[in-house]
Amino acid sequence: MEYKEIKQPTIAPNSAEAASHTLRDNVEQSLNSYFRQLDGQPVTDVYQMVLSEIEAPLFETVMTYTKDNQTKASQLLGLNRGTLRKKLKQYNLL
Repeated sequence: MEYKEIKQPTIAPNSAEAASHTLRDNVEQSLNSYFRQLDGQPVTDVYQMVLSEIEAPLFETVMTYTKDNQTKASQLLGLNRGTLRKKLKQYNLL
């Protein structure tokens, strides 16, 4: 399966941040900022934290886009419908 790079829209035409950033760039920047703020403090479960931070708005946005049609949403996401329902319940979106 081939994945296309997702480009974020530009912020403002004359902004210093006007250059387009990928979702990957934004995640990397956010994680670097998170680790800097830790200032040496121990941390665990970063993987689960990142997944929950990304999955919740992903599912919410997809459900809005598909007008709450779970069949369309599961196809769009490449998940089976049961998995989608489980995730929607997990994030209180059902």
